[in-house]
Amino acid sequence: GMINLSHFAVYDVSGNDAETLMEYACVAKVGGTTAIGKGIYTHFLDQEGGVRADLTVLRLAEDRFRIVDGADAGNRDCVWLQRMAQDHNWSVFIEDRSDHMACLGLWGPNALKIIQAVADAPEEMDPSNFPFATTKEITVRGIPVLAFRISYVGESGWELHVPFSYGMSLWDLIFEQGATPVGVETYANSRRLEKSFRLQNADLLTEYNLIEAGLARPTVKEADFHGKSAYVAQRELASQPAYLCTLTMTDNQDKVGVERYPVGICPVVDPDSGEVLVDALGRRSYTTSIAFGPSVGKNIALAYLPKEYAEEGRELLLEYFDEPFPVKVEAVGCKGLYDPENLLPRQ
Repeated sequence: GMINLSHFAVYDVSGNDAETLMEYACVAKVGGTTAIGKGIYTHFLDQEGGVRADLTVLRLAEDRFRIVDGADAGNRDCVWLQRMAQDHNWSVFIEDRSDHMACLGLWGPNALKIIQAVADAPEEMDPSNFPFATTKEITVRGIPVLAFRISYVGESGWELHVPFSYGMSLWDLIFEQGATPVGVETYANSRRLEKSFRLQNADLLTEYNLIEAGLARPTVKEADFHGKSAYVAQRELASQPAYLCTLTMTDNQDKVGVERYPVGICPVVDPDSGEVLVDALGRRSYTTSIAFGPSVGKNIALAYLPKEYAEEGRELLLEYFDEPFPVKVEAVGCKGLYDPENLLPRQ
């Protein structure tokens, strides 16, 4: 399918101190030996280790990086970077490209066949020449495209970043090859929840840390970064007060037999006490995301659960319009229900 992702916030960071700024802002290593053309999924933290931003960084040159961010958080994060650079007197130029760039997402079993049918150098798109999590400048019937091989929907494909003036032309070319346009809901909720992928300002919040969110990296990079001290201290704890878990509804029929497909924020309740779950820090458990996953045929939700409830197989209740529905903890941490080994995007 094809998805219009032109709502993305896109901003470029360049200059003598661009690498210094990006290394300090990001939890993941984005500079140093990181190859040009590499795309890195990373986060910004606040001083207490809370998750401030969730984004991808594309290394376009030794001293130039592109940030692809969510539409709702992009301007905030861009201003935060600008202020950080000013506070440290770093020589950087940060350019907001959001109004200049369109983006089309192309994913699915036929994505490779479709893009090769219109790419001017189809062999460049072959997986053997285009590794996962890398970028490449290509042309599609003469249209300049920055292709980024990544996936937020559990299938192989690309984000195709293109100057806005070419956006509709690229859309038409892809559509004419048989790609089915699908709404952004597929990208933002249903398919990403099948993979247990997180969403900033919903599942990822400054009130919770990366370890609680199931997104701690295997190691901590040597370079200093904003929030590092708090992050390291959180990693060293024997356990966290809460963990972001994947839940599924085991029965979605209400008391009169109508099947319900909840949306929004729903309390998560202890079936014995009937009370909303509360962790050691006083944070209550509510669904942070919820949608029907068509590939697995289940209503899927994410929610932070107190550590004593964060157990796979644990049965709880979800309240929707004052009616309880049974749910089961399918996964603690970031483990997808669909293609749990995450093999399909890398094929």
